[in-house]
Amino acid sequence: MTALTAHSLSELDAHWRAANYLAVGQIYLLDNPLLTEPLRPEHIKPRLLGHWGTSPGLNLVHTHLNRVIKERSLEVLCVWGPGHGGPAVLANSWLEGTYSETYPDVPRDADGMARLFRQFSFPGGVPSHVAPQTPGSIHEGGELGYALAHAYGAAFDHPGLLVACVIGDGEAETGPLAASWHANKFLDPVHDGAVLPVLHLNGYKIANPTVLSRIPEAELDALLRGYGHEPLYVSGSDPALVHRSMARAMDQALARVAEIQAEARTAGSGPGREYPRWPMIVLRTPKGWTGPRSVDGDPVEGTWRSHQVPLAAVREDPAHLRQLENWLRSYRPQELFDADGRPVPQVLACVPEGDRRLGAVPYANGGRLLRPLPPTPPEAHAVPVDKPGGTRHEPTRVLGQFLGRIMQDTAACRDFRVVGPDETASNRLDDLYDATGKAWQALTEATDRNLSRDGRVMEILSEHVCQGWLEGYLLTGRHGLFSTYEAFAHIVDSMVGQHIKWLKTSRELSWRAPIASLNYLLTSHVWRQDNNGFSHQDPGFVDHVLNKSPEVVRVYLPPDANTLLAVADHALRSRDRVNVIVAGKQPCFDWLSFEDARAHVERGAGVWEWAGTDDGSRPPDVVLACAGDVPTLEVLAAAALLRQHLPSLAVRVVNVVDIARLMPHEEHPHGMTDAAYDGLLTTDRPVIFAYHGYPWLIHRLAYRRGGHSQLHVRGYKESGTTTTPFDMVVRNDMDRYRLVMDVIDRVPGLADRAGELRRAMADQRARHHDWIRAHGTDLPEVADWSWPA
Repeated sequence: MTALTAHSLSELDAHWRAANYLAVGQIYLLDNPLLTEPLRPEHIKPRLLGHWGTSPGLNLVHTHLNRVIKERSLEVLCVWGPGHGGPAVLANSWLEGTYSETYPDVPRDADGMARLFRQFSFPGGVPSHVAPQTPGSIHEGGELGYALAHAYGAAFDHPGLLVACVIGDGEAETGPLAASWHANKFLDPVHDGAVLPVLHLNGYKIANPTVLSRIPEAELDALLRGYGHEPLYVSGSDPALVHRSMARAMDQALARVAEIQAEARTAGSGPGREYPRWPMIVLRTPKGWTGPRSVDGDPVEGTWRSHQVPLAAVREDPAHLRQLENWLRSYRPQELFDADGRPVPQVLACVPEGDRRLGAVPYANGGRLLRPLPPTPPEAHAVPVDKPGGTRHEPTRVLGQFLGRIMQDTAACRDFRVVGPDETASNRLDDLYDATGKAWQALTEATDRNLSRDGRVMEILSEHVCQGWLEGYLLTGRHGLFSTYEAFAHIVDSMVGQHIKWLKTSRELSWRAPIASLNYLLTSHVWRQDNNGFSHQDPGFVDHVLNKSPEVVRVYLPPDANTLLAVADHALRSRDRVNVIVAGKQPCFDWLSFEDARAHVERGAGVWEWAGTDDGSRPPDVVLACAGDVPTLEVLAAAALLRQHLPSLAVRVVNVVDIARLMPHEEHPHGMTDAAYDGLLTTDRPVIFAYHGYPWLIHRLAYRRGGHSQLHVRGYKESGTTTTPFDMVVRNDMDRYRLVMDVIDRVPGLADRAGELRRAMADQRARHHDWIRAHGTDLPEVADWSWPA
């Protein structure tokens, strides 16, 4: 470690001043980017949007990362956590040249500077926060809480990568970020890269002080050390002193990282190694540093007033306009840019070259690094099906065998992980442990099972952290799956919404290569949460996802083990998607052979001829449709009752595995044409649809179809409790007896000749009610039911 020379200090300060100048220019200027003439109102944007307060601190971090990357030949990715730090990251990307390489219409000269300024937070331009359009980014800056989880996800299985993560002190108040501090107990210094958190304390949020900036430093230090970090402190407002302190902290941190990794990689991943205390930096600088000290007599620098636009009336108030010009000229732009607007050599002296630049690092465009998963054949794990319903298996246990094989096949390249909140074994995926353990770097005890220093199953009881890990992992070029209880997927509603928006925007950028899809396995689902009860019964995550961009989202409800295998294989090999798979973990009838299951998944929806009495010679009298494993069981049981008691009734059974097939093809890439939909579900026959989730979703998806008036949907309607499995469907009117009653009620003329059967079905429901309260188990004819031979 060498002391920062006066010459190096001058170069760093020049780069930092240039970035600050460009950040201010983006917020304010529509023209006159180099101030070659006095500022006039017409040079100012009509709407001033953007955030100045965090920008100078982010510029400082970027400048000093440039120095250490260049001096040490490091591969560094930076996750920029502060929500609206866009001006800073865009400024640095333009300075280093990656922005102009990515967008040739924004060259690194005066014209390009003018375009850079004009497009910021402007119609047809770029957002005010770090976004997919920003070279070098993997983190959407519009929502707070996820930066550190993304950083750790990016570092997993990238042993040569340093991931710097700037955490704003506002973001540090969020629950997801608070839980993410524990991710260092899962980072293997042998096989993973390193994460360098930079906690940026500038004191304020939009209008209030931040917690971590106002607690005593001893308390803050104890907190961070309690999280397992060795904090290094940088603070002040004198640029020269802060530069020297920041350079010293960076050098100390990186020396410690190198020491930790060298020791671990010499000792290996054995169980006796103590987990390391990783360094981090606490950077304390004034909010809005180097901006206006005061405006109209009110203090601005170092206060909440600098959060967004410190001078808001520059077009109308000549005094504000003069103050803005003085602010911009304080950076001495004539020293930083030549007459053509290009950065002078002193400004670029600290900038690394090629893919070492933070805006060009390949990890931030993970599709460039993505390798296809090995050709692991799902059919090797399929269950034999000689006849429909002849055997039963736990679908997720069968899937676990397939995932375990993928885990084995990726052992050398280490680019596949499974994450979940403490539920891998509960969800019947424990065959994964034959291939890898659960990642764990903290203390172990003799009673522990399946913990491993280098494991690739990730479990932490925070859905937010699991989601952030997997997003960071996928965005940097790897594959994975998130397994969780269905009801608690809602915890990441906002996060998945942000990821879907990221993918939608990325797909519109030719320079971003496609990444592996984000795959959810939602199990322990609503119909088999009879033990945990109402709090664990919520199938609404599907509704939330299907509100999002149709080119990105897919939802699958496989009815049995082989269909789950076919869906999972398809989802894991897809790109730029969010795939939601809902499947049970309890024993389930095997309906389809693997060949039939694969063909069914490719179709997305189809008639199960063997289940109905519709021989195709005439239109069916009624369609029994289903989506989901338990709805499929109830529909097939209802079909069997109709076959037995009303053999002349023509019943068509339709199973839907890809729920988007119900949508018009103009609204979703997987949607059916009207002709295909009408051919499957008819236009004029009653359709009784048993659906896994909330019934109104099916109505919403199919409301434009010609036969919608004939559609009657049964599903979950918020009637849940701790009860028996069959009672769950009875309580929600989706049981086989209720479905038979629905058929009788809706097929014209059937009520008159099948009244006795309807009464018998109602009696069975009443008998069920009394039976479970007397015996605590389902009716024998339900519990022991099987598909008729």
